[in-house]
Amino acid sequence: QVQLVDSGGGSVQAGGSLRLSCVASGRIFSYYNVGWFRQAPGKERDFVAAASASGVSTIYSDSVKGRFTISRDNAKNTVYLQMNSLKPEDTAVYSCALGLYSDLRTQVRDYAYWGQGTQVTVSS
Repeated sequence: QVQLVDSGGGSVQAGGSLRLSCVASGRIFSYYNVGWFRQAPGKERDFVAAASASGVSTIYSDSVKGRFTISRDNAKNTVYLQMNSLKPEDTAVYSCALGLYSDLRTQVRDYAYWGQGTQVTVSS
């Protein structure tokens, strides 16, 4: 069983930066694509970014492209989400999860083993 633990959230002002981390237990982490999603109050969980098992390939939602960067260190079983130029609309609970398919996907149903989430709050 794989467990993911998210951390690194906090409160920042608009224009600030945060780096989220997601640490996985188990040896199979390096075989999976990984995704970051976020859920704002009263809204559905939305795709943010995903990285391939090797970390070479990445995809982003249009809303974060150019501001967020996903990366991973398989030796540390960790995936990161560097968030720059944060906006109030980025406020949400951010969670990572493992992709169930070999290609990079953006739908919640295509991921499993969700982390518990970490709160990001951006004030104007």
